[in-house]
Amino acid sequence: MSAALLIDILLWGSVLGVGLIAFRRGPPVFKSSLREGLMDFINIVPRIALGVIGSGYIAAIIPQEVITGWLGPDSGWLGVATAVVAGAATPGGPVIGFSIGTVALKSGGGVPQVVAYVVAWALFAFQRVILWEIPFMPARFVWFRCAVSVPFPFVAAAIAMVIGKP
Repeated sequence: MSAALLIDILLWGSVLGVGLIAFRRGPPVFKSSLREGLMDFINIVPRIALGVIGSGYIAAIIPQEVITGWLGPDSGWLGVATAVVAGAATPGGPVIGFSIGTVALKSGGGVPQVVAYVVAWALFAFQRVILWEIPFMPARFVWFRCAVSVPFPFVAAAIAMVIGKP
């Protein structure tokens, strides 16, 4: 069984499980959850489409030599550090971050470098820290969390280097 099929089965199984729980709680809960799920789906589809199309434009704009030079498999730890900075500087949600990572992989980026990019984006995207975390949490806590998180993209890249291509 492929990993993609296993992930699909787990995701659809969890959807069915949550749906069953909502159904058992009664028709009002089931109808409400179905309506909210449908609205979430309708809201996310355009974002996914824009992310996929946008990443295609990014792939067309950025020369492949730039990606292979800065984030290629031969760029080593300097490429990982570059990926960490690029990941932290990338604005947008997961559709953008993961799409750019996919484009980098398809354009010749190294797996450890792309893993470091995605992990850095997930942990400390600058715009998310400034716009969402600092206004809602104490700044001292946010900066401490970011400082403690700095090693994780490097550790993830090291693991990717050790185990090879995932």
